[in-house]
Amino acid sequence: MPVAMISRPALRELSRILGPDHITTCQDALDRYGTDATKLAYAPDAVAFPGRIGEIAAILSLANQERFPVIPRGAGSGKSGGALPVRGGLVLAMDRFDRILQIDDQNLVAKVESGVITARLQKEVERAGLFYPPDPASISISTIGGNVAECAGGLRAVKYGVTRDYVLGLTVVLPTGEVVRTGVETAKGVVGYDLTRLIVGSEGTLAVIVEITLRLIPKPASTRTMVAFFRNPARTVETVSEIIRNKIVPTALEFMDGLCLQCVREEIGLRIPEAAGALLLIEVDGDRSLTLREAKRVREICLDRGAIEFKASSGRNASDKLWEARRNVSPAMYKLRPDKMSEDVVVPRNRMAELVSFLEEKSGKYGLPIASYGHAGDGNIHVNLMLDLTNPKEVKKAGMAVEELFHKVLEMKGTLSGEHGIGITKAPYLGMEISRPALDLMVRVKKAFDPNDILNPGKIFPE
Repeated sequence: MPVAMISRPALRELSRILGPDHITTCQDALDRYGTDATKLAYAPDAVAFPGRIGEIAAILSLANQERFPVIPRGAGSGKSGGALPVRGGLVLAMDRFDRILQIDDQNLVAKVESGVITARLQKEVERAGLFYPPDPASISISTIGGNVAECAGGLRAVKYGVTRDYVLGLTVVLPTGEVVRTGVETAKGVVGYDLTRLIVGSEGTLAVIVEITLRLIPKPASTRTMVAFFRNPARTVETVSEIIRNKIVPTALEFMDGLCLQCVREEIGLRIPEAAGALLLIEVDGDRSLTLREAKRVREICLDRGAIEFKASSGRNASDKLWEARRNVSPAMYKLRPDKMSEDVVVPRNRMAELVSFLEEKSGKYGLPIASYGHAGDGNIHVNLMLDLTNPKEVKKAGMAVEELFHKVLEMKGTLSGEHGIGITKAPYLGMEISRPALDLMVRVKKAFDPNDILNPGKIFPE
């Protein structure tokens, strides 16, 4: 296990590698880079801002000699603690790796550095008439490198898949300091083990991601956004399966329960019916005739399934306001309580109604607000247990509810995380889903990449 403290000689060497303007031990920076979206906080010894691949390689070589941890960090928008310096050490902030290197409209490929903000890439790609579909809710702040490290999903995953489906290749620095390029720049490639897929979703434990080669697709010609309000949350998610059964695969198919509606009522830009207990936010895309046809059929299905109100957005501005409200639902939850435990479980689509009913039951049992929303089109529901962390009784109740939730999800043939990853918050539960032999194999893979446990130690695997 690496020691937490970075020695003074090592700090001097880091200053030489980076230049004194690109490493800091000031308290404000340590506080800022020692926390993330979990609101947990750990103190690093220093924060580095490399600007070249060679600097990262030199830093990791030094870390192996001195045995101090190095923690790669994008925007800190992760919700499982994957970028927290839980053993101190050096936070490796990738802020300066922010260049879009290439958008190739002939081969439908983009090359970017890991610190590029996701929304910025999407805008640049769309200017070229192309489309990068992965669309995490944190799109305006999260980085492509962070998306790759966590295999981010997002609102469009039901139709277009998740981040790994668009990563063709990577340039990475291994924990021992070697620079490695993985993958291809072509549509096909099966030479050797698929190291790209192994590193995608590895939560910064196997390599520092520096450059990413991404697959692009043509931009859809037309989109239509709709919202349907229902009285009953279970009935709402049952409608999702009905839409898919009708051979319509929306771009996005999002669910919010009644508690979420309370929290975003002011931001949503629409009158919410008093009787509404949930909504579906639906978008279809494609050529104009297809989107009009699918939007009409979606309306029929929602009304047949008991929607009390159905609206199609009138123009791009109205659609953008709806999606902005959806993206802001997570921070809006703090209107209910000062803190939350946020889980992102996935269950088979046809069992979502069972999960929603289970959550209502547990909310009553434990006396805690449990708000749920998320990507109903692929069964990925974000469960938010709202509480006050200064209240030991509420903390205990929330912990018991989370464990019951995980048991229920696995009983339903689901998974404990669809896109947030394991980090530190889900590490105690990893053995509930992953068998001991599989866990041992993963640990051996980590050891092969990182023999001295330098890179992002203390993550994923239970201590």
